[in-house]
Amino acid sequence: MPQQHDLETRLVQVISEEQLLGPDESVMVAVSGGADSVALLHLLYAVNQRLGWSLKLHVAHLNHQLRGRAADGDAAFVERLAKSLRLPYTIESVDTAGRSKAEGISIEQAGRLFRLELYERVCLKQGIKTVAVAHHAEDNAETVLHRIIRGTGVRGLVGIRPCRPIREGSDIRLIRPMLWFRRAEIEKYLQDRDITFCHDASNDSDEYTRNRIRNEVLPLLRERFNPQVTEALLRLSDQARGLDRYLSETGERMLESLIIAHDDRQLVLHCPSLTRKPRVIQTQLIRQAIIRMGVGEGELTYGHLNTVADLAAGHEGSKAIDLPGGLRVNRRYLRLVFERSTKQAIGSWSTHEIRVAMEGTTLLPDRSVEIILDIMPADEATISAHLTQVGSRSPNKTSDEEWLDADQVHPPLIARSRRPGDRFFPLGMSGMKKLSDFFIDEKIGADQREGAIVLCDQLGPIWIVPFRIDERVRLRRATKRILRVRARPIEKS
Repeated sequence: MPQQHDLETRLVQVISEEQLLGPDESVMVAVSGGADSVALLHLLYAVNQRLGWSLKLHVAHLNHQLRGRAADGDAAFVERLAKSLRLPYTIESVDTAGRSKAEGISIEQAGRLFRLELYERVCLKQGIKTVAVAHHAEDNAETVLHRIIRGTGVRGLVGIRPCRPIREGSDIRLIRPMLWFRRAEIEKYLQDRDITFCHDASNDSDEYTRNRIRNEVLPLLRERFNPQVTEALLRLSDQARGLDRYLSETGERMLESLIIAHDDRQLVLHCPSLTRKPRVIQTQLIRQAIIRMGVGEGELTYGHLNTVADLAAGHEGSKAIDLPGGLRVNRRYLRLVFERSTKQAIGSWSTHEIRVAMEGTTLLPDRSVEIILDIMPADEATISAHLTQVGSRSPNKTSDEEWLDADQVHPPLIARSRRPGDRFFPLGMSGMKKLSDFFIDEKIGADQREGAIVLCDQLGPIWIVPFRIDERVRLRRATKRILRVRARPIEKS
């Protein structure tokens, strides 16, 4: 067995100091096939082989279908790698460009959403609580510079965090154990261990913002302004991380002194005490108050925080603004009231909307359900057979699969819980109904109502899962394309 490598020793130090992993945890390792992720997998594998740890590793790879045969080759490479290390693996393929177009988002964002959905789905199925990804020091420097260019506050200068929930409210963590390693060190480790990896040609393209920062902006800054610009950005990130930690800890104590009342429905602050503080402290306290009310931090912008601070500083008698997550902030003379509907409990599913991909699988983690969509060509025989099958169903029978007229569906699609005032045209009924009246008429119990998922397009609900679709999207004899929609529970392996 080869001698222990310095990078393997340092990895264990980082994991221990940052409390990222225990020696016998289950870890899903995201492996693209590129140098960084392959190095991460080998490092974690070496920790088991050479340092006596018992990490249970599971490899996950997503083929974004953006580079044709090269992407297929990467997927095959990762499969061979996992098999050579005798590790379990999950490899999936998705239409990233299709999702980007259907949902009106960038290719980068579509790919990121697909990856996070895969990671969480694998973790839920395998009973894993930790996802390891391969961001390193240069990635962090690029992130800080990107945020400076785009406009950021102190929290943005922190850069990439070594550990965070995979999404707000999740107990699955995303960790970056190589965040303190430089790219050159990682490449040397691969060379020293004679480890092969794939080269992703998309990293050379200047089509994506991050690539332009890496390939154009940073080299220009090094050449003309500061040869050590990466080190400077990393120092800035480290200092911002310390300041942010201090502000968070101090803010928690300070916030307690401002709270007049607090329960599951509202949090009330004393306006004059808040507005006497510097604006940077005000926005920090407002952020922490909003987070206490269950709104995900990722949904907040500095604009939201600044607007609430302006509201607190106003002199009119009473005024209100709405924030993400169903939160409303009212100023009632000397009180600043953060309030949500009594029907929206903290951290509940009802505060969320989840984008649903028009093709592929979307995870609804709070419900432990997958929504799977695919589009099929329609012909008269297929439609006739399906309509006959549907017609034979009992009127109150639920279904985990529905076929819709794809051309009557107007993306983007979202999945959410039911809301007061929801209306739809239930298939087989004579007109529009309130969802609450539909549940009463169909004698659907309270537990089933709470478990219902409302799948919507731009025009409103198209399927009340698993009860009824909307008349608007039903199959017709003239249907050209069928959108097959399935909802199935995520079963742990």
